[in-house]
Amino acid sequence: MTHHKNGEDELERDSDAESSPSVRASHRDRLDRMSRRDLLRALAALGFASSTGGVLWGLLEATMPQAPVEHWHKSVCRYCGTGCGVMVGMNDAGVAEVRGDPEAHNAGRLCIKGSLLPLLNKAPGRLKFPMIRKNGKLVRASWEEAMSLVATQFQEAIAQHGPNSVAYYGSGQLFIEETYTANKLFKAGIGTNNVDGNPRLCMASAAVGYTKTFGKDEPAGCYEDIDHAEVFFIIGANPAECHQPLFERIKARKLANPRTVIICVDPRRTLTAERSDLHLAPRPGSDLLLLWAMAHAMIEGKLFDEEFVRDHVAFQGPEGRVGREELGRFLEDYAPEKVQDRVGIPAAQIRDVASRFADSQATMSLWTMGLNQRVDGVALNTTMNALHLLTGQINKKGATPMSLTGQANACGGVRDTGSLSHLLPHGRFVNNPQHRAEMEKLWGVPAGRIQPTPGLDAVQLFQAMNDGGVKCVLNMCTNPAQSMPNLDAYAKGMERSFFVVVDVFEDTRSTRYADVVLPAALWIEKEGVFGQSERRYQLVEKLLAPPGEARSDLEILVDLAKRLGLGDVVSAKTAPEVWDEYRALSSHSKYNFSGMTRARLREHRGLQWPCPSEQHPGTARRYIPGDPFVPAGKDHYFYGKPDGRAVVHLTPYERRAEEPDDEYPLVLNTGRILEQWHTGTMTDRIAPIRNGTPRGHFEMHSYDARRLGIEDGDTVEVKSRYGRLEGACRVTTSPLVGTVFATFYDAEFPINVVVTDKHDPISKQPDFKTTAVSVRKLG
Repeated sequence: MTHHKNGEDELERDSDAESSPSVRASHRDRLDRMSRRDLLRALAALGFASSTGGVLWGLLEATMPQAPVEHWHKSVCRYCGTGCGVMVGMNDAGVAEVRGDPEAHNAGRLCIKGSLLPLLNKAPGRLKFPMIRKNGKLVRASWEEAMSLVATQFQEAIAQHGPNSVAYYGSGQLFIEETYTANKLFKAGIGTNNVDGNPRLCMASAAVGYTKTFGKDEPAGCYEDIDHAEVFFIIGANPAECHQPLFERIKARKLANPRTVIICVDPRRTLTAERSDLHLAPRPGSDLLLLWAMAHAMIEGKLFDEEFVRDHVAFQGPEGRVGREELGRFLEDYAPEKVQDRVGIPAAQIRDVASRFADSQATMSLWTMGLNQRVDGVALNTTMNALHLLTGQINKKGATPMSLTGQANACGGVRDTGSLSHLLPHGRFVNNPQHRAEMEKLWGVPAGRIQPTPGLDAVQLFQAMNDGGVKCVLNMCTNPAQSMPNLDAYAKGMERSFFVVVDVFEDTRSTRYADVVLPAALWIEKEGVFGQSERRYQLVEKLLAPPGEARSDLEILVDLAKRLGLGDVVSAKTAPEVWDEYRALSSHSKYNFSGMTRARLREHRGLQWPCPSEQHPGTARRYIPGDPFVPAGKDHYFYGKPDGRAVVHLTPYERRAEEPDDEYPLVLNTGRILEQWHTGTMTDRIAPIRNGTPRGHFEMHSYDARRLGIEDGDTVEVKSRYGRLEGACRVTTSPLVGTVFATFYDAEFPINVVVTDKHDPISKQPDFKTTAVSVRKLG
């Protein structure tokens, strides 16, 4: 198989363009937009999470389209894992207006991105027709030609090199029905576990952490706990910008109960930190030391819940289960005085925060990528859960460890369906013979069809594409040519394999490497279910026809299955048919949501699993009475574990993260900002958002900038062991001294060329938060 792609050449041209004198001169002009953005941030800080569509942006965009609404429909926001309910106002021309749904959990609140949903389906650059690369260029093709080519390439690779020569790389943004079908097609049909996706980059450590602690993935609590918490412990998260309606709910709780305390742990002075009562800025890579020091202070100060621990908690050391007495010995190395210099937080403040966490009537912790995207991400997650177990701050209103989700359906669509390379649906594992046998029976495929070893995780997959071990990849609804770490190394894999990209836009960084590009339907142009952070499943109904010849991802998967001779495996062909199959399958698990019929999802603003019958209201909190799997007479029961006990894992701190040295003296941290979302594939095409945010740039503390002779707006080069990137530098006091921050939404500012591909050894999730770098001024 030979083919030519121009992706690498285009990347090189982008880099040259960024370093050209004219572009360097424009960096300062780009940063002039910051005044406009500062206004947006100020409005967000004051609570302008809009429930009236374009009103917020209307303050800045007089051209915000206004059109009459002929009929309203309930739906779900397309963006993050908050899963906000929306009301979509339609007319003959399409979407006229979007409002927050006052009857949904978000009570009518929407963030800036959600308020601009009316512009999403009209965004420029929509992919309308299949395209095939010929003579180095993508040209229009028919669906028959494109799908025949895809099927032929997959069939030839399987015949010549076996089923593990092909792979599926998916997304936490597809509907449940779509990801479930892809997982079934590849694992039960083709017979490969090479099924992974971008949730490996964002949620894998949280999933492993919950499973190791409770025996089952997904949070035990719910958003309603916000209304009852007295202490919010927000670590490695910036919900004021990234989950804005939830932070509005937190602020509403504080307004109703002034005793409420918001604690933010983040090396940056984020908008969340600015609106919190306490801000702790630990040194990069030291969070696990901080959490264990808090545990030490809790034991030392007799702040733990002895009765809860005795009745409901077990302890696990490196060699197996240990007694309660081992906890004290383990914590000896984490006395606040012993770790304060490494963490950068005084021992007295560590004890103060530990006391507030343990002593409140109800403590709710919230975290996202700051804990997950780390080389010790699993240990950080299990230790965060441990603090709740040691203090009994769990399984009661307002007390819960809550991992927030970045994508609209990473929880329901990927974690719950088992659509990662080591998983099977509903908490089953590929390497468990009983679990494989159960799924082979439920899926109606021969015994032994599911391979006994996990497939390739995201990093391994792109390495194998580069090495030639994986010949063909189906990539759906994600942009790995911008989102993968150590980007230059893994982009080569997309160049060397037969790479099929299914997307809604024609000019992403990933389509530059594609052999075939297939046009997909977007949001309300198709029907399906999203599952968000609190185990709530919500239906998105089809309200629009997709443009041109675009099809739903499910239609594409069903077509591919038929062409591969696997139509009998993928027997459910429509979204309602797949949903009925999938919810029936759930009845054989502790995820049981068989009571969530399509009719109920159309009626309700979502339902939370477990929901085992059509009369069941859903389950807000797990592991306590009200959860259908808790035995009668039990006040707490962690049924994911054989003895019903949650487990505190005594995982010691190890120096695995990159640390600064003489050659690379600073630490790079990447993340999101208020207005943009992920790689900007959608948000950066919406004019009010694009015009209201600066282009990609670096942020550096004024102390470091002064020391290096860098002024605000200067062009700098940031270099790591993995790559280099030039861009404008904003001098500020937001990042911690010794650190640099950058976002990843700008396609022409591919920050991940610099980011390390080191990853957690258990979850295989890469570390996007601690890359050692050098910075020098250019020009």
